[in-house]
Amino acid sequence: MNIIKDFDNRLLNRREIKAVFQMPSNPGFAKAGEMIASQFKANSETIIVKTLKSKFGRDTFLIDALIYDSLKDMEKFEPKKKVKKSADAAPAAPAPAVPAKAEAKK
Repeated sequence: MNIIKDFDNRLLNRREIKAVFQMPSNPGFAKAGEMIASQFKANSETIIVKTLKSKFGRDTFLIDALIYDSLKDMEKFEPKKKVKKSADAAPAAPAPAVPAKAEAKK
């Protein structure tokens, strides 16, 4: 792993990491988070992997990640995940009927 940028952002209580990993295949966001946690000795629950980029045919991956100091700080600054509505939920009330236009005179 080659660290390109390691910025300690005290205003938001996090470290902003930009690193390059060399792997034979795409590690995915979960495994990238685990690798960063082991490298920086951080809790894997407080790591957010923002981007995971590569170019076609290469075995290097650019990873942008955030390491928060605590779960409380992470919940404060990270957006909430949207919850999908289930199919069992009741449908919304129908829209009010719009009166039909008068027929044109012939």
